[in-house]
Amino acid sequence: MNQKERAQCAPFVVYKTLLLCYKFEVNYHVITLFPKAFDSYLNESIISRAIEDKKIKVNFYNPRDYSDDKWKRVDQKPYSGGPGMVIQALPVIKAIEKAVQKIKKNKKTKIKIVFLSPGGKQFQTQVAKKFSKFTDIVIVSGRYEGIDARVKKIFKMEEVSVGPYVLTGGELPAMILIDSISRQIPGVLGNFGSLEETRISAHDVYTRPEVFEYKGKKYRVPKVLLSGHHKKIDAWKLGRKLF
Repeated sequence: MNQKERAQCAPFVVYKTLLLCYKFEVNYHVITLFPKAFDSYLNESIISRAIEDKKIKVNFYNPRDYSDDKWKRVDQKPYSGGPGMVIQALPVIKAIEKAVQKIKKNKKTKIKIVFLSPGGKQFQTQVAKKFSKFTDIVIVSGRYEGIDARVKKIFKMEEVSVGPYVLTGGELPAMILIDSISRQIPGVLGNFGSLEETRISAHDVYTRPEVFEYKGKKYRVPKVLLSGHHKKIDAWKLGRKLF
């Protein structure tokens, strides 16, 4: 382990060796019809650096690549009738199988398969912490009217929703999971103290200048934050704590 790796790992020495502390890598395996939708997000800021530092890895599996259709079509009309199209089960099943086969080439793996759905369990920080303990996370991302529900009978999966609303596809929810889970991995944020979930942190934050004027009205930083009185500051933050 080089000096940079030791520095990244230093705040998390809870094991007997630094090596154990540093070896926290999560491999994401995203099942999606639109892998290019992830390009800009994965190539920017903290997530990009995490990939570069080999803290995380993101793999894509397009169900179209596993379709028997001449034109690589994977959607059909729903049996229930109504508008929209449903993604067929078999191309998705084969994509998941491919991901699992790739994962199982490594002996020491711990796999979680996540099925993104508006009807799933609400995704929260505690879920992100739990998922970050897995070496490999398969994220099944749907489109259109959804994926044939029989896929859920083939694999042991956890159904997850990112909120009480419906999106046009599962790509954004998949990015939310990747971001939230990755920040729980030691070294991804550089300083683990940046994790708002692990410290007293308020949703309201302030920086310089202490006072600014806008349209004739002055806006000031709360006096308690300027007091230097740590107990009072912590009490103020607790009243506005995120989690």
